[in-house]
Amino acid sequence: MSPAECRHHALSLLRESIGDSRPGKSTVLPFGIDAIDGRLADGGLMLGGLHEVSPATATLSDDAAATLFTVGIAARAAAQSRRRVLWALTRFDLYAPGLEQAGLDPATLLFVEAREDKEVLAVMEDGLRHGGLAAVVGEVKRADMVATRRLQLAAMTGGTPALLARRWRKVGTCPLGELSAAMTRWRIACAPSARLPAPGVGRARWTVELARQRGGPGFTMALEACDDTGRLALPAAPRDRTIAAAGAAARAA
Repeated sequence: MSPAECRHHALSLLRESIGDSRPGKSTVLPFGIDAIDGRLADGGLMLGGLHEVSPATATLSDDAAATLFTVGIAARAAAQSRRRVLWALTRFDLYAPGLEQAGLDPATLLFVEAREDKEVLAVMEDGLRHGGLAAVVGEVKRADMVATRRLQLAAMTGGTPALLARRWRKVGTCPLGELSAAMTRWRIACAPSARLPAPGVGRARWTVELARQRGGPGFTMALEACDDTGRLALPAAPRDRTIAAAGAAARAA
């Protein structure tokens, strides 16, 4: 091997060990909200990392909120990379219109229905190592430290975000109670929506808790649910809501 080839090989190994950070190649998926991205150690979600999402309680409403939070992340990853999303689960109960409402076109999804959690984790690992997907999502009730380490390594190898949706196994046992190698761990709960000037239901709100992150502290904040591009929003201040309501009334007059 010539000296030039040796240098090229050494540089390739170095890039693989630290991640390719050349200009034009993004390694982070930001939320686009300074209040969140500014508190995340990496300024967003690392694309080559494992991120866990869990409902705050075992209720169907919190479970739906956690699912839509995950959908929003996958939707933004798909829009950023222009690739498809792999979703593995043991029971197909996703609602296509709900996915679209949170920004994810069902046509961009690849579904895999497995028999048990171990198969879901194996499918996720294979999809992550492939490196050609926008994101890999898996729904499980249990994943130990060994399994999450494997997912983290696979995500790093393929440069693809792993989104692990942890479901409740039984009331009183939080899914995030198990040890994990995840870079971030999120807990999502429903919150009351804002009052409208007319009868109706306002944009859904969630209490979003970053229970743990690697390299930084956690936090909790109230956010408005994903829009049709997968983006969250900070609740408008009361004065801003009054101005918006007045503007809407004027346009209707």
